[in-house]
Amino acid sequence: PCLCFDCVSCSYTPGAWTEKVDGLKLRDYSVPKTISLLLVGPKGSGKSSLVNRISRVFEDEDFTPVRAQVTYNSAAGDGTYFVQEYMIPRGSKSFCLYDTRSLSDDVPENVEMLKRWMTKGVRHGELAIMKSDSALLKSRMKCKARQDGYYSSEMRMVNFVIFVVNGLSVLKSMESNDEADKMYTEMIATMFNCPFLSFKDDKPVIVVTHGDLLSVSERSRLRVHLGERLGVPPHTQIFDIPESRDPATKLTIVDMLRFSLEHADRHLPGKGWFMGKVRSFVPYLL
Repeated sequence: PCLCFDCVSCSYTPGAWTEKVDGLKLRDYSVPKTISLLLVGPKGSGKSSLVNRISRVFEDEDFTPVRAQVTYNSAAGDGTYFVQEYMIPRGSKSFCLYDTRSLSDDVPENVEMLKRWMTKGVRHGELAIMKSDSALLKSRMKCKARQDGYYSSEMRMVNFVIFVVNGLSVLKSMESNDEADKMYTEMIATMFNCPFLSFKDDKPVIVVTHGDLLSVSERSRLRVHLGERLGVPPHTQIFDIPESRDPATKLTIVDMLRFSLEHADRHLPGKGWFMGKVRSFVPYLL
């Protein structure tokens, strides 16, 4: 299927890239109405800004209102605490992005949060609370939630993961002798390799933001560094998406989405009757 700026909403349908192995057909798979892509990343990585950039690619930029709330000053703002669903493009049902709470420095709590999303699903408006959150923060967030009505939306299983990192922070981590700065890349590597984020052998796609504040050579160097550190090819699985509206950035966004949707389709589960048939056949192979 074609995945270009103008025809993504009419050309892509869930399951379009399903592997037709051993004579299987699309009807043999459990295909959701909407493919769900989960955005995860550390604080300040630019997940919400990325949602807005992706949305602008497929809509009229001059008249498109900002969809995701962006934190201008992370020290003063709360950031994203409620899971937010964004259909891409707006009004479509083919695929959606889920903006989520940022990963913290507490690895076990991050893993617990990711495990919940990846095994139980995500829901628009769901409040993401951690055990280490202060009583004051929990009270403020629950007050923002207003009522239990925010749980009324549909629960969706995650089909693939987009891991977002701040290019400035990665570069600082690479060049600094400060152990605290170096921990940024270490935390990224630890969470990126969390088994709950992978689909069999396929690891998440990586998006590097804030590249507009770096030189071309710095952007190239940090992609290679991330590729070596995370064990993924820097030129095909790490996408440099700066705060820019030029054609090259738009094309990179489309390429990143194509990669994500193609891998999401490859890992759609088989329907119950088919999986039962496979399980009954396995003993004969042993």
